[in-house]
Amino acid sequence: MGSFFQHEYMYTAGMYSVVVIALIVYLAIFELVTKYKTWTEIKNGNVAVALATGGKIFGIANIFHYSILHNDSVIAMLGWGTFGFTLLVFVYFIFEFLTPGFKVDEQLQQDNRAVGLISFILSVSLSFIIGVTIL
Repeated sequence: MGSFFQHEYMYTAGMYSVVVIALIVYLAIFELVTKYKTWTEIKNGNVAVALATGGKIFGIANIFHYSILHNDSVIAMLGWGTFGFTLLVFVYFIFEFLTPGFKVDEQLQQDNRAVGLISFILSVSLSFIIGVTIL
């Protein structure tokens, strides 16, 4: 039984716990940034919002993937993960800026799945770019 509690298991459980808490906090921040209620829209079957939210979750997790790979301390991992998340929030504003013909939040709330898919792809793809730059 003693081998079950080796350092590697504790390290994994610790990093997992920190990232899950960070994910919850960061999703709450995204909730403040958007004009719709994410979980209400998903509960009502809004696929566009689900796609956009899934992209955010994947993006945050991917950034932490790189942060954990390149940092041994929890503080450094959390610092780089937070910095990467901040950049991911900018992706949201860039998408809004690049689409002057419509409001992204309104389109997502109206279940425009094309906008949801592009939002998903932007979050995921740019999370890889953010991730590879993490030291």
